[in-house]
Amino acid sequence: MPLDAYGVLSGTLHRHFRDQPDARGHWHHVNLEVDAPGGRHRCAVDVDGSRPGTAVQWKVFRLAPSILEPVPALGEGYHELSTSSGSGALDHLRHPALVDRPGFLFVRRPPAPVRRFLDRIKPPRPWVSGSHLDATAALESLLVPGRQAMVFGEPSAEGPGMRNVHQNQGDPVDSPWWPENGVWQDGAVLTRRPDGWYDVFLSRFTGQAEHTDEAGHP
Repeated sequence: MPLDAYGVLSGTLHRHFRDQPDARGHWHHVNLEVDAPGGRHRCAVDVDGSRPGTAVQWKVFRLAPSILEPVPALGEGYHELSTSSGSGALDHLRHPALVDRPGFLFVRRPPAPVRRFLDRIKPPRPWVSGSHLDATAALESLLVPGRQAMVFGEPSAEGPGMRNVHQNQGDPVDSPWWPENGVWQDGAVLTRRPDGWYDVFLSRFTGQAEHTDEAGHP
């Protein structure tokens, strides 16, 4: 079954901090503290994989508020979202604004001349690979205290906050997260810029598939 619950937390970013490093000197999360009704919410965002050989990939870009409707108008606090297109939910592989080539969805890879043309009119947004330091730097570049923040994912069971703030589909059949695969339930961190647009951070794990079925499985 998919996540037990899915939604978005909207509030004001208070601060962020990293996990304590492990024996290798790595940390697995950057933690956001977001002020919203109900208190200060802690949101854990993965910047490294928890299993050997698994890392995090990410994208950073900007979106206009209209693309995210109806979420920007919901107000502060946590809001449950229907895991379906048009509800405000996010899907890294299906939402036209989030895919590798924003605005286009292809069943098959287009021919090379078509790809070159599209590169000119719609530059691609490929996933970026790197170390936990690189992922941390990419995320922290968005985290300005006092900005409005929207965090998509699953509510934390350990107090006010959010978890699973990453792609939540495409995990392989032998993965412990296979049962949580689902469509339109992906996580993200967004902060509102002074010009009204949103800086966006998306992330996924290297073991997750780039194409999924309607159950979110590879």
